[in-house]
Amino acid sequence: MKIGKRMKECLAKIEKGKLYDTKEGIALLIDNAKAKFDESVELHIRLGVDGKNADQQVRGVVVLPHGTGKKVRVLVIAKGDKANEAQKAGADIVGAEEIISKITTENWLDFDVCITTPDMMGLVGRIAKILGPKGLMPNPKSGTVTTDVAKAIADVKAGKVEYRLDKSNIVHVSFGKVSFGIDKLNENLDIIIAAIIKAKPASAKGVYIKSVTIASTMGPGIRLNIKG
Repeated sequence: MKIGKRMKECLAKIEKGKLYDTKEGIALLIDNAKAKFDESVELHIRLGVDGKNADQQVRGVVVLPHGTGKKVRVLVIAKGDKANEAQKAGADIVGAEEIISKITTENWLDFDVCITTPDMMGLVGRIAKILGPKGLMPNPKSGTVTTDVAKAIADVKAGKVEYRLDKSNIVHVSFGKVSFGIDKLNENLDIIIAAIIKAKPASAKGVYIKSVTIASTMGPGIRLNIKG
């Protein structure tokens, strides 16, 4: 793959094989972010677990102190009082059967988070095969299947993010924008890493955190020196 001039310049600033301290790595990432838009910043952690085993799954949620910087579109699938509660709490889309039909027939997925109430899970289950692969399926563990829809919406809007292991045993999480600056990004990053370390499965053996990389939308990855 041909590497452009800008990417070559960015890569030249990264010392090959070096594991950077958190703030030093974030500072370098910000210096390398030259896009004309406010780039998102992502964390990629390779874990020493086997996600094929149910007892080695790593998944959870955490509220970032400074949010993600992204406008989050929230869909709430609910009826009656809970639907009214969701609208008052600031949900972007609220519905029931008509939403299920729209997703099924049009493959409509113009939302970032789906929240529902326990009584609607039978209905939502019809679109599990569509939402699941996209990471949009509501789940009690992530707080998106709940009777307190107002709190769930507030948490998501405030910066709650979900982390989960992918098929390669890597966790990918967005933790802010380049414009946040070093300190805010560092605080968000510390919260996520602490949560993932705390979520270490009891059955996991050997080295838990194998590698930690951060990268902006258009920038190269930067390896961090984090143990756990």
